[in-house]
Amino acid sequence: MNDITPVPLWEVQATLGEGVLWDAAHARVWFVDIKGRRIHRCAADGSDRRSWDAPGQVCFIVPAADGSMVCGLDDGLYRFDDEGGRFLPLAKVEADDTGNRFNDGHVDANGALWFGSMHDAEVEPTGVLYRFDGRRVARMDEGYVITNGPALSPDGRTLYHTDTLDKRIYAFDVAPDGSLANKRTFVEIADGGHPDGMAVDAEGNLWVATFGGWRIARFDAGGRKLGEVRFPCANVTKLAFGGEDLRTVYATTARKGLSSEELAAQPLAGSLFTFRVGTPGLPQHKLRIEE
Repeated sequence: MNDITPVPLWEVQATLGEGVLWDAAHARVWFVDIKGRRIHRCAADGSDRRSWDAPGQVCFIVPAADGSMVCGLDDGLYRFDDEGGRFLPLAKVEADDTGNRFNDGHVDANGALWFGSMHDAEVEPTGVLYRFDGRRVARMDEGYVITNGPALSPDGRTLYHTDTLDKRIYAFDVAPDGSLANKRTFVEIADGGHPDGMAVDAEGNLWVATFGGWRIARFDAGGRKLGEVRFPCANVTKLAFGGEDLRTVYATTARKGLSSEELAAQPLAGSLFTFRVGTPGLPQHKLRIEE
C-alpha cells in the first residue's frame, strides 16, 4: 500500500473537511466542512456536485434507515432535508455548552450512532463520547480535548476511539447492550501528526487519517503498523470505503492551521481525494431512529 497515490476528486478547498461517507444506495459521496459550515455531495467519480450552507458548525453526516440524513450541529443532532436544505431538530445534546462542538460520528451494525464532542478552542478536556440508540443519548466516556474517529471492528465487539491531542487511539470492549468496558491503549502515534478520523476494513485492520502527518496509516487488530498512504497535503482528516466493491477509498483533508506559505506549497489541501485498495471496507450502516 505504500506505493498508492491518492488523486484529488474534488478540489473543494475545505477549511476543515470531515465526515466523509459512501452512500451505496445512490452511488455518491457525502462529506462536510466543519469550519466552512457546509455539506458537500458528489457522485462516485466527482461529478454531480452539490453543496449546502449549514446554520452552524456541521461536524458529521450519516444516513438514517428512514432515508433521511442526520448531522451534528452546535447544539445536537438534526435531520437534514437535502431537497429543501432544511435542518430539523432531532435530539438536543450539550445545547447549553457554548465552549464545545461535535466532531466525528459513526453508525454501528445495530443502527446506533457513536459521536463525540470536543473543546472548540482545543484546550480544555471537556469532550465526551456519546452513543445515540435512536431513543436517547448516553455518555459513554469523557475527558477528551478532541474526540475523534469512532470505529468498530467487523464483529462489533471492539470500539476504537481517538484522543487526538494525546496522539492515542483507545480500544474498548463493547457488550451486546452497547456498554463499554476494558478501555486500553490500542496504539500511540509517535511518527508525526495527530490521529484523526478512522475506518475499519473487512479484515479488521484500522485505517487512521493523520492530521499534520501527510498520511493514512493502516494497523492490524494487534496494533502493528502495516503500511501507509502518503498525501500531497499535511492535514488528512477522515476516510471511507466505497464503490461497488468497497475497495475505493474517499478521504477528506483540511486547510485549517496552514500558513499562507504552506497553502501555496500544498495547493490540494482541503480537497476530497480517492484511491483504490486491495482489501474492501465494511458497508456504511444506517442510523435507526425510534420516534
